[in-house]
Amino acid sequence: MRNSHFDFINTESKNRGIHNAVCLLYISSAKYGGDWHSTPHTHSCSELFFVIGGLGQFRIENQIYPVESNQLIIVNPHVEHTEISLQSNPLQYIVLGVEGLELSVSEEQDSRFCMVHFSNVREIILGYLQNMLREIDEKKTGYEIVCQNLLEILVLLLMRQTKSITTLAPVHRNTSRLCASVHRYIGSHYKENVNLDTLAEMVHVSKYHMVHAFTEEYGISPISHLNACRIKESRQLLETTDYSLSTISRLLGFSSPSYFSQSFRRAEGISPTEYRKRMREELSLAKQPHSIHGI
Repeated sequence: MRNSHFDFINTESKNRGIHNAVCLLYISSAKYGGDWHSTPHTHSCSELFFVIGGLGQFRIENQIYPVESNQLIIVNPHVEHTEISLQSNPLQYIVLGVEGLELSVSEEQDSRFCMVHFSNVREIILGYLQNMLREIDEKKTGYEIVCQNLLEILVLLLMRQTKSITTLAPVHRNTSRLCASVHRYIGSHYKENVNLDTLAEMVHVSKYHMVHAFTEEYGISPISHLNACRIKESRQLLETTDYSLSTISRLLGFSSPSYFSQSFRRAEGISPTEYRKRMREELSLAKQPHSIHGI
């Protein structure tokens, strides 16, 4: 496989972009060979694949889609994917890693990715991409800023090209408000049947964007935070009641007693039963009268 890759680390260029949000993180150029083995992977940024030659397939999580020359594949952050090339006609593509840009789609569309044919603007788009690669190769003064500016033009062209199917939209800077809403909802409803679809619907964004934003804001995924709230409450119930594990599991919204026990052990290092026993032993020792020496 012939491959070239360049990461953008200039922090000055990261302060630029459409609405000061879109940032070019990396650009890669690749052509498949017989030595390539595809491996499913994810990224914390969006990826824009421009297929400039060959035939192959794109695996998005557990589904496979055919791809060909003159296609653009846009993959949202944290969506598992990989490329598969046909040996007889190997794929050739250029991929951009872009921060601050995600798919924005209607409810009936797949919020993980989209594929767009761009044959009518192929030469224009390919020209910008080749200019980016040339800037990187020559590394003249300000080349990262030039690449960032070329990205912004590309994004605008793609917004026009994909308007009837989907739209590329800068990630809004009100993510803190969005995350705070999700955080409060979990804190108030953790005993209920809460899942990612519930949370995403509540804040009117895709669940992939919601998970990414929440994790960036709090350093923990929404589901991990949900389980942490449930585990905290379960400790209280184990210490102060004689409820069975089945009852506690049901009261706190766990899908089963076994999942509750697994989650508790993962968080506390011991089983719920062991925790209850330990807490009661400590309480019993605390209630015993202290001996008075020297009398």
